[in-house]
Amino acid sequence: MTTRILLADDQEDVRIGFRLILNAQPDMTVVGEASDGTRAIELARHLAPDVLLADIRMPGGVDGLEVTRRLAAETRVIVVTTFDLDEYVHTALRHGACGFLLKRSGPALLVEAVRAAMAGDTLISPQVTVRLLKALNHRTPPPLDDPLTTRELEIARLVAQGHTNARIATELTISPGTVKTHVAHIQRKVGAANRVGIAAWAWSSGQVT
Repeated sequence: MTTRILLADDQEDVRIGFRLILNAQPDMTVVGEASDGTRAIELARHLAPDVLLADIRMPGGVDGLEVTRRLAAETRVIVVTTFDLDEYVHTALRHGACGFLLKRSGPALLVEAVRAAMAGDTLISPQVTVRLLKALNHRTPPPLDDPLTTRELEIARLVAQGHTNARIATELTISPGTVKTHVAHIQRKVGAANRVGIAAWAWSSGQVT
């Protein structure tokens, strides 16, 4: 099945670049483009894309964070921006974003983020993930009632480093389905709502240094 993608960015050259990258994938197609947040919301509700790539700073009164807040319940929103301010990351994830990428991350991570969102994962640029979660090192979580297995600890550490299920599967030579099952078990054991919660637990418990 082809993943239908909507682009929202006020810079035409950025939209052109993203369109070329995504349309080159056999399982992806760009179905629309918007240069501001208001138009992005209109197109999203008209086209019902599978994924929306939204810049943060756009002209008009509706920026990418507001677009995320309004649309996250309807479609998968990935924030793609030049600015990696902690405030932006926290707000985007709190509003339900399925990913947070820096524009300098490169085409491979852009494609990986779309596939991750379609698989129910949340991909954050590794440099952003590491910076944010290192701040949790001074917080020690309570002991787990049901400790993680050796394999689950291994996967939790990789999640904390910003890896997707597909990448973890390749690194550990197991299937993506097996990774997904382990991730679900880890979420239950550590009380995490999503992959970001797993990463936060791994950093705060000292599993990642």
